[in-house]
Amino acid sequence: MHRRSKNCRDEKGRWDCGSGSMEFGESFEEAARREIHEEYCVKPRKLNFCGVTNVIRKNSRQKTHWIAAIFATKVNPEHIKIGEPHKMKEIGWFLTAKLPRPLHSMLLKHLGVVRKAGVKI
Repeated sequence: MHRRSKNCRDEKGRWDCGSGSMEFGESFEEAARREIHEEYCVKPRKLNFCGVTNVIRKNSRQKTHWIAAIFATKVNPEHIKIGEPHKMKEIGWFLTAKLPRPLHSMLLKHLGVVRKAGVKI
């Protein structure tokens, strides 16, 4: 996970597992692989598609609506490093029973999607 920096558009200082937006013409899988590599400097192993959720919230007073395609993957922890230092304050590994605080507003919901898909976390 990484702690979002003060330069992020929203949820500054909150712990998140990573996210991003698609580039024109990308598949969900291509976007997930690219974002994982950009953020954590590692190539993901096999991606497991877990589901899709609506992300409806406010950024300051602006209502936002995102569609989140949730994936789980394994990575080599020895190769992980901060790939976007302007967006990531720090990174860390945590047991799901001992997650850091404060968490991104959608993190627990998205972990639930991963569990429901049968992925061990």
